[in-house]
Amino acid sequence: MRKINYGINLSADGCCDHTKFGGSEETHDYFTHLMKDVDLIIYGRKTYELMVPYWPDLARAKSGTASINKFAETFDAIDKVVFSRSLTKVEGNTRLVRSDLADEVMKLKQKPGRNISIGGIDLPSQLMAMGLIDEFYFFVHPVIAGQGRRLFEDTHLKEVQNLKLVNTEVFKSGCTALHYLK
Repeated sequence: MRKINYGINLSADGCCDHTKFGGSEETHDYFTHLMKDVDLIIYGRKTYELMVPYWPDLARAKSGTASINKFAETFDAIDKVVFSRSLTKVEGNTRLVRSDLADEVMKLKQKPGRNISIGGIDLPSQLMAMGLIDEFYFFVHPVIAGQGRRLFEDTHLKEVQNLKLVNTEVFKSGCTALHYLK
């Protein structure tokens, strides 16, 4: 069965608003590396609209740094599924889904293929509450944001989910990558 991997950037105080801290070459390289074993990305509407058309446009224009361009190309090449009741159309290699989240995600996990990546906040929170996330990749920036949306702040779990830390990596910028298994 395919694994679902959740990766997100965070401040040291748990803020997941990417406008509160800057991205770096290390950040883009890290997430490009994570995508090497992924052949499907799942988003909700909000995250999809943040990512598309921004990254596909960058992939075509090649207007970023080498690291940003590589991430854009990698992202653009991967198939996507967007769960939304309000979107009317999606772009490129993306499929719009309006059916039950849990049922559809279980079907996707059971299909042959590589890992599935998820991003954003709302959809991952729902999948975490359902116990469907297999691995967590937290990229922690050495910033205290002091404000902004916090990771899992509105998530209600039936029970505590204990995670197993399997890898840490500290970068020159002071960012720390934490990899956990469910």
